[in-house]
Amino acid sequence: MAVCLAASSAGIRLATPDGLGQGESGRATQTRDSAGLTPPAVENILITPRGVGPDTAEAQRAAADATRRMRALSEVDQVADPVPAPVGSALLVAVTMSGDARTADQRVTPLLDETSAVQDAFPALRIEQSGPASVQAGINEQLGSDFVKAETLSLPVTLLIMMVAFGAIIAAGVPVLLAFSSVGAAMGLWALVSQLVPDPGQVSNMILLMGMAVGVDYSLFYLKRERQERARGRNRIDAIEIAAATSGHSVVVSGIAVIVSMAALYLSNDLVFTSLATGSIIVVAVAVLGSLTVLPALLAKLGKGLDRPRVPILWRLTGRSGEPRLWPALLRPVLRFPALTFVLAVAALLAMALPALDLRLKSAEVDDYPQSIPAIAAYGRLTEAFPSKGTTHQVVVEAPASSADQVTATLAQLTTRVSQDDLFGAEQDPQSRSSADGTVHVVNVATRFATNSPEAEESVRKLREVIVPETIGRVPGAEVTVGGQVPNSLDYAANVEQKLPWVVGLVLLLTFLVMVVSFRSVVVGVVALVINTLSAGAAFGLLVLIFQREWAEDLLGFQSNGAIVSWIPLFLFVVLFGLSMDYHVFVVNSIREAARQGGDIRQAIATGISQSAGVVTSAAVVMVSVFAIFATLSFIEFKQLGLGLALAVLLDALIIRGVVLPSLMAMLGRANWWPSRIDVRSDPGEPVHEVDAPSVPVTTAR
Repeated sequence: MAVCLAASSAGIRLATPDGLGQGESGRATQTRDSAGLTPPAVENILITPRGVGPDTAEAQRAAADATRRMRALSEVDQVADPVPAPVGSALLVAVTMSGDARTADQRVTPLLDETSAVQDAFPALRIEQSGPASVQAGINEQLGSDFVKAETLSLPVTLLIMMVAFGAIIAAGVPVLLAFSSVGAAMGLWALVSQLVPDPGQVSNMILLMGMAVGVDYSLFYLKRERQERARGRNRIDAIEIAAATSGHSVVVSGIAVIVSMAALYLSNDLVFTSLATGSIIVVAVAVLGSLTVLPALLAKLGKGLDRPRVPILWRLTGRSGEPRLWPALLRPVLRFPALTFVLAVAALLAMALPALDLRLKSAEVDDYPQSIPAIAAYGRLTEAFPSKGTTHQVVVEAPASSADQVTATLAQLTTRVSQDDLFGAEQDPQSRSSADGTVHVVNVATRFATNSPEAEESVRKLREVIVPETIGRVPGAEVTVGGQVPNSLDYAANVEQKLPWVVGLVLLLTFLVMVVSFRSVVVGVVALVINTLSAGAAFGLLVLIFQREWAEDLLGFQSNGAIVSWIPLFLFVVLFGLSMDYHVFVVNSIREAARQGGDIRQAIATGISQSAGVVTSAAVVMVSVFAIFATLSFIEFKQLGLGLALAVLLDALIIRGVVLPSLMAMLGRANWWPSRIDVRSDPGEPVHEVDAPSVPVTTAR
């Protein structure tokens, strides 16, 4: 673990925009950059009056001061003359940064400091800075702040839940210790791996989310079993060995299930999914390794001190013996009327899932980011005063050098045409540029609509399907691509929709195979697919209701853009199927062990679910709590992911495992185990060898 933590000194390598592109917009970026036409990083200093009337002389003095300060910086290549807004009293000073535009966000701080100094010198004016570098720097800073917030909140919440589960402070701290050490070690390993698979910006938060969930979950199963064995009279070492052979085996199977599910994301051939899958696989593998090595050693070292100091009331509650009462009471009507409860539960889940039919995908753009970031708040005012500085598409043309004059002429026609179209606007700043060999040409096309608006998307479609073919598309041998933020969002969503069936199909296939191999039952495998799909569908439907509609905006602190972030549904689906295997295998195995005692299948279902309910409920509460913390973060994608996972786990632990699964199994009866059969014990009093999540059927010597 210490070596992994030390590896974090390598630093995380972030992905560049050209590595995130898909489809036509990705090809446009690659063509432009390969020709040496990557635009420099330009920062914009916006000067506007705070009062009712403009003070032109004061604004000019502020612009002169900003120009002087910026020209003195080594990070600045050139400063343009102040430009007045087409309408209104705003003044703009464009600052071109020196060096590689892809690393400009790492060097923009001196510019921001000078802008702040100008603001202090002219308090009667609003002087602010916005541009790709300052926006990215603000996003990075907010991501770091959010990470600290999530880490700070998850610690006391998880510790409190574990204290309720175990009734002792040391025992409660062990799962939290393992989870945080797993997250720290995974962060160090990810710093090394990111040198090969760059981080698009979400992986660190994902490692924290997954690491806290599975790390605590795995420790919980292990500790619960070790406690059970000690309560049965085993000595400390024997209890640890039995827990290692049973719950340790469960942890391995669960970890493999999550890792295999996450590996399906590699089919997407997308950097975001590849990096998220890799980060998740790393933290799950580290958590599994820690559960099998660090945790047993820690339990052996602590000995009786594990249950110290005891929390009086909680210790008595957790130490109560006897049969559970709550779950048998809840299951009684379910098992008495299985067909009715199954129909009602499935109908409710389908009703929740119905809004998912209206699921729309869209990448998170600058307009969707928190307005608390100064550069993003300034961006809104900048684009309002200077529409050409807002949403911009790039038309990239690759053609023989002999056609350079014709290409230049038709690009001029294209610029004229879009300036006369309401989808784009009269204020155009084409910034035409050509490669040294005259084979690649780039022109900017501005639209007056926000990046997350339907009009901006429609402008891309019209540019690609109508305007380009009727202008530059008529040049023989010219290959034209349209890139930019909005085109990339459309192309990215299209790629997700194209790869979604393949990834989902592979996850379903792997889930089915794991269940069939674990229980030697085709029916168990089919049931797992059906109920997990219902759970995921219901979670997606609730996600659409909350984030595509506007009624939860004030509650969760976001502004709906009418869509779900493109990478969320696919990643959410894969994570849900991986994590649900833990609960499902554990519960079904408990039911099977009860069925082996003979008697009525409904009694076996009641016994199996009641005996496993405590562990499943505790694990679910931990996951829901950790995931829900992410719904409080600043960025909409983390709100969607955290709330989606929390809702799915809640539905899975309560409705799926408490209603749908028992009612369905009650209707199927002995057919649950087809084509195998339950090995009923001749001696009902024969002890049951409990196993949390076996990968092969458990047999007992007769």
